[in-house]
Amino acid sequence: MPEASFFTDMLQSITDHGRQLLFSGSRNTQAAAKADLETLCEMLLSSRGEASGMALAAEILDRWGALDSEGAQKFFHMLQQKFGPDTARLDQAIEDYRTDKSSTAVIALHQAAEPRRQELLRRLNHAPNGTATLVRMRQQLLASKDRSEAYHALDADFTHLFGSWFNRGFLTLRPIDWTTPAYILEKIIQYEAVHEIAGWEELRRRLAPADRRCFAFFHPRLADEPLVFVEVALTRSVPKAIADVLDEGREQINADEATTAVFYSISNCQDGLRGISFGNFLIKQVVEDLRKDLPGLKNFVTLSPVPGFARWLAKVRATGDRSLSKAALETLTLLDDPNWPGSESSAAEVERVLLPLAARYFLTERTPEGRPVDPVARFHLGNGARLERVNFLGDRSPKALQQAHGLMVNYLYKLDDIVANHEALAQRGEVIASPAVKSLLNQNEEGRRGGNGQQGSRAFAQLMNSTLGGGRK
Repeated sequence: MPEASFFTDMLQSITDHGRQLLFSGSRNTQAAAKADLETLCEMLLSSRGEASGMALAAEILDRWGALDSEGAQKFFHMLQQKFGPDTARLDQAIEDYRTDKSSTAVIALHQAAEPRRQELLRRLNHAPNGTATLVRMRQQLLASKDRSEAYHALDADFTHLFGSWFNRGFLTLRPIDWTTPAYILEKIIQYEAVHEIAGWEELRRRLAPADRRCFAFFHPRLADEPLVFVEVALTRSVPKAIADVLDEGREQINADEATTAVFYSISNCQDGLRGISFGNFLIKQVVEDLRKDLPGLKNFVTLSPVPGFARWLAKVRATGDRSLSKAALETLTLLDDPNWPGSESSAAEVERVLLPLAARYFLTERTPEGRPVDPVARFHLGNGARLERVNFLGDRSPKALQQAHGLMVNYLYKLDDIVANHEALAQRGEVIASPAVKSLLNQNEEGRRGGNGQQGSRAFAQLMNSTLGGGRK
């Protein structure tokens, strides 16, 4: 990206000149060179010169980068304790507002309430590679064991600023394919968080075929660092298992033969940007781009993991949940045998009990804030998707068996319904789901009353087939 490179070179040149002026020669500059980090931060906040300010910012970030973990924690503590709001100024602004509720007083109150470290972070961002360094700084902050009120206040400052700096308007969507520079492809392998990429040959199978796509968001200040990327399979039907997507021997098709776009992996790449949402914008932008390029696409679905299900189910079993019959609890003990998926009889028994519990997990269980308990569900349902299908043993990898007993789900993005689905969840706490998924809750009720589980399973299979129609809608 030549424009970004030119801008970076220009910043570096200004910074180098500023350092020559600031850290060499006079008695004052010698004092600056010996100053500790707190003093340098105070100097940066009071600096008025552009070159000297960038030089101070670069010096602070260089010194921070050389700190060990203990030194970094002391630096965070210093930011918490020494660079909060100016309390005297804030008290005066509050008193002024009580007697004068004008716009001027409101602005003064807002400015006084802002911690000084927010302006400090803004100025640190002026340094060459400042944005990338601050992202790494927050990554280290999030890794800290400190969970005090002061820690949360400092993280709130980072989150507030990053929410503006990484606004959707600054992001660019770029396709990732087999011709993308190798140094970016290496990062796709490194950052893949859902389905591990074992090496270059496996990456080629995900990027090179005509029925595969990958897209990533980039930021101009992190030009070669993807922020988030999505892998897409173009298919003729809605897949039930990840093997249908990633199997080496799968049938490849031409892109214009596809009726369905399957988002099977979404990976956030920067731990320091945790909580800054890009994925919702990414999916919507990719859907628009795919519709323009491939007008034959009718369905936009995910094949998603269920990372919180096994943990939730373990709590249900541990508490002896009264909603579960003794027979159901006994069946669930089969899960304790790591080889249960390989036994046809065990898998059939587990499926009969597990699918209704999965429906309960998605449709009725909630966090204390009233949101779906599963993090991936919160993401897709919050974006307006519909919970379309629960897939038993959709992923047999050790990771998926440990996190979700192999469950995967399809979320359907039907463009005409996205807004209504989002509002149903946001306003009423209602999860919009297909009739097939809702029917699983009825099986759960039948199970508690001693109903015929096998008959319920057959009814569910028939309903599922009629709902999905072989994957075409």
